[in-house]
Amino acid sequence: MEVLLLIDLQNDFCPGGSLPVPDGDKTIQIANELLSSRHYDLVIATKDWHPRNHGSFAINHPGAEEYSLGTLGGLPQRMWPAHCIENTWGAEFHPDLNTELIDHVVLKGTDPDIDSYSGFFDNGQKRETNLRELIEAEAKLRNVFRGDITIDCMGLATEYCVKFTALDARRLDFDTNIIIDGCRGINQQPGDDLKTFRQLQQQDIGVIDSKTIFPGRTPAISLVAELERQQQLQP
Repeated sequence: MEVLLLIDLQNDFCPGGSLPVPDGDKTIQIANELLSSRHYDLVIATKDWHPRNHGSFAINHPGAEEYSLGTLGGLPQRMWPAHCIENTWGAEFHPDLNTELIDHVVLKGTDPDIDSYSGFFDNGQKRETNLRELIEAEAKLRNVFRGDITIDCMGLATEYCVKFTALDARRLDFDTNIIIDGCRGINQQPGDDLKTFRQLQQQDIGVIDSKTIFPGRTPAISLVAELERQQQLQP
């Protein structure tokens, strides 16, 4: 069973949003091409869905600067600009995303006392979303075993929500891939996204290009090396 996870393709993570990921909107075309291909048996999209008083927002900590490091729920926490506040424009999907072909939407980050980068769990692994339940329910309907489920992840941002969603998917024993051209990183430090792809490969997570999905599925390990080479060539 082939599963596509579209991670946080929301207005606030795209140009014009409060926490824009560079070129974040360029992931939308990739997502739409994958959706229209009808290659996937199940498509699930995640959304950051924060209350206004969410503890990851710098504005809710007097004196805290945006992007500084603090703590939340006893864990290290990056203090973000307020973003993806529930029932606001910023929390909605990018308007060009073909949402009609999405089967389910999973909301995360709803607890003000802890962040949730992963689509499966909060950052402390204490509370689980309904993402695994949705995948397992579809597999049960299709009489598919866990070992026959492949999850392809793409979205925003590479080194945060994409990374931790993929890691949790693999930890739950799903065959997991990252669609490299369908991701964009914040890159607070240059090359953070490439470092993330390397880390994911070390955890037995495939790194593939959307074009390699059809007609076959071959993890393109050389893609990361090629991106590194291109980055070195940039002035």
